Amino acid sequence: MRAALFRQHGGPEVMELGEVPEPTPGPGEVQVQVKAAALNHIDLWMRRGLPSMKIALPHIPGGDVCGVISALGAGVHGVKEGARVVLNPGLSCGRCRECLGGRDNLCAEFRMLGEHTQGGMAEKVVVPVANLVPAPANVDDAALAAVPITFITVWHMLVDNARVAPGETVLVLGAGSGVGVAAIQIAKLFGARVIAAASSTTKLMSARALGADETIDYASEELVAAVKRLTDRRGADIVVEHTGASTFPKSVVACARGGRIVTCGATDGYEATLNLRHVFWRHLSILGSTLAPKSCLFAIVDRLAAGQLKAVVDRVLPLAEIQDAHRVLEARQAFGKIVMTMD
Repeated sequence: MRAALFRQHGGPEVMELGEVPEPTPGPGEVQVQVKAAALNHIDLWMRRGLPSMKIALPHIPGGDVCGVISALGAGVHGVKEGARVVLNPGLSCGRCRECLGGRDNLCAEFRMLGEHTQGGMAEKVVVPVANLVPAPANVDDAALAAVPITFITVWHMLVDNARVAPGETVLVLGAGSGVGVAAIQIAKLFGARVIAAASSTTKLMSARALGADETIDYASEELVAAVKRLTDRRGADIVVEHTGASTFPKSVVACARGGRIVTCGATDGYEATLNLRHVFWRHLSILGSTLAPKSCLFAIVDRLAAGQLKAVVDRVLPLAEIQDAHRVLEARQAFGKIVMTMD
């Protein structure tokens, strides 16, 4: 089968379209014929190489997948070949206290599709049957592929961890990213006021179209000063932080008393300066979050089908254009997700 893969670490030029053996489902697994798969920043990091993570090469990335069940492994019941599905990207043991308690993203064996395993940037992929979510007929393949990783991550950040409440102010950093567009929508769904921050006027206009109440242009206004101005100097109740080193110190100062900073990434660097006086004196909470329990994707898909949330797709490209897709994402030129089709 065809797959987008890399055989060595490096720039976008190491991505290639190659032929690899078709994966066969084992007991409890299903094979899915991929219709669409979306890029995430983790795809860039793995391609470049992570010092703390050894990847077996060649590697097929891709954790966001929509497709059709094409084969069943031994012992699989309750699903049929030909059924259209979207995949949960989190992989876990399914047996431990955390998995059985509905907190499978805390499983000691937790892994991510396309990061710790071969992923969905291919014509076919194999996953456990527990990772299947039925795809609603009124949401297309590209939209469904654009949703899982970022939307479940943000749902877990805002709803489960930060416990966003009506009337609170949520500051969303990197508002043009996959995390950003999900955060704007989920915060608004729960009745919050949203301040979206991004690096261009075009991205901020798009953020307002998604429901952001106020916007901040990083390029023309200092972040903390702008947040204070927009909140009558009170600060934001919740900061959605996924940029890392360049913004984290500002996020702390931009928080209101009793505020929460919830973080799921560090695209601009891992080593951030933290002034602990701000944390204890103003009763701040710093909450880490990685993906989400599998049940979150069912909640997201239900709301997509009902029109309460929508996927934001910047562009759809054929798999053969994987190098260009990496270049666009790396240059931060996309608003929303870049989706690849198997055409």
